[in-house]
Amino acid sequence: MTKRQIQPPGVFAHHRAAVTTHYAVMPPEGILESRIPGIEKTTISVQATPGLGAKFAQLLLQIQGGGGMTAVRNDGMQAFFYVVSGNVSLELEGKTHELKAGSFAYAPAGTGVRVYNPGADEARVVWIKKPYERLDGVEAPAALVSHEQDVEKVNKHTKGRTWQHLLPDENPAFDFAINILSFEPGNYFPMVETHVMEHGLYMLEGQGMYLLQNDWHECWAEDFIYMAPFCPQFFYATGWSKATYLLYKNVNRDFTF
Repeated sequence: MTKRQIQPPGVFAHHRAAVTTHYAVMPPEGILESRIPGIEKTTISVQATPGLGAKFAQLLLQIQGGGGMTAVRNDGMQAFFYVVSGNVSLELEGKTHELKAGSFAYAPAGTGVRVYNPGADEARVVWIKKPYERLDGVEAPAALVSHEQDVEKVNKHTKGRTWQHLLPDENPAFDFAINILSFEPGNYFPMVETHVMEHGLYMLEGQGMYLLQNDWHECWAEDFIYMAPFCPQFFYATGWSKATYLLYKNVNRDFTF
């Protein structure tokens, strides 16, 4: 693991980060490392928590060889893991699964999990967790382990833009959805979207321009964006290769007062 490039001091601190009441843009170079007991040899970048206003937590784990969770963890919350790069082992419901880049897993609330890196090379894993909102008459979802290659790419609204629904968001058992959206260069949303869901967005590859509220932000691979409910948003893919991001959103539940 190499140390991050430290910017030389100057009169003005130039940066791309922004935190507002309706959204946040967090480039990786500005997120300081965090520590969580029971997770070793791992750089933990906390991207979203209730302290930001989110009703979920999202973290990026950069796990060195031999690092990760030292034991099975059970915090009572449901969890989702997506392997950005490298290889990790996942212990879930008494079974060990070998995950590679593009693999993902869902752990139901109250299920013990352990993610660790038995190899020598660093692995990066997105970890999303939140309390489960139970629905009367609907059984909670079961554990799921799969790979993005096994998930159909769906073309909606416009050509050159695809969805992959890693979790079946039309299944009312799930109270959140995880999608991968991909844009060919020059592709964009057909409208400025304003909707009730909150989002956690992690850029997997490429670059683009994101409109949040009335502000434009250039973003590229490894950036994180949080969008609160009803934040106007619009994306335009720039660069020479496709832009792809992992997207969290809450779904399938009524509103509380």
